[in-house]
Amino acid sequence: MPKFTVSQIQQLNESLKTPQEVLKWSLDNLHPRIAMASSFGAEDVVVIDMMMKINPKSRIFTLDTGRLNQETYDIMDEIRKKYNMNIEVMFPDQNEVEQMVRVNGLNLFYDNIGNRKLCCGIRKVHPLNRILSTLDGWITGLRADQTEVRSNANKLELDEQHNSIIKINPIIEWTWEQTWDYIRKNDVPYNKLHDKGFPSIGCEPCTRAIKSGEPLRAGRWWWESDSQKECGLHAEHNK
Repeated sequence: MPKFTVSQIQQLNESLKTPQEVLKWSLDNLHPRIAMASSFGAEDVVVIDMMMKINPKSRIFTLDTGRLNQETYDIMDEIRKKYNMNIEVMFPDQNEVEQMVRVNGLNLFYDNIGNRKLCCGIRKVHPLNRILSTLDGWITGLRADQTEVRSNANKLELDEQHNSIIKINPIIEWTWEQTWDYIRKNDVPYNKLHDKGFPSIGCEPCTRAIKSGEPLRAGRWWWESDSQKECGLHAEHNK
């Protein structure tokens, strides 16, 4: 496994300017032991399009929680066919899900934050950890203005949560408007829930459309009061 120092990562962050430069360096140096984690939201399909133009054999994986919207499955198939690619689908552990549901019920996440984080952990975090343990780097569609937790993220980071592999956030400096400008100019397929008021899309029972004036991620776990909600996939970033 290639290991990079903090100073090497800092130099790369200074020298790699555009998302395409970040991705080209990452794919040139880490493929095939690098993959993108995609939930197929607007940001993710932008990064996928860039990756496929750089290396058509780029790896994409997704976490199928078993509770996704049909529109999310639709866009997965659309992307798969457009780019003639395989999507590596990661499922949660069957025994963990069965035990959780037996003890806490199918809709446990509405009861309290602890239950919601338990569900996210079993359905998302554990499968993510499983695939990341086989990689030297992973790519995300994070943007800095999505949450306070993400505001300090860099284009490249050492992911201390996952054995210090490289975490690549190529469009971290982009805005929501830039994301959609790219989608339109490059004719990138996108999740049709975006047209129905869903800027951020997670599991079906845990995501709603947002109202006028609400933050873009207000529809995620809307029954919780914390404005900086995360599922646990992305730890806090420290510059």
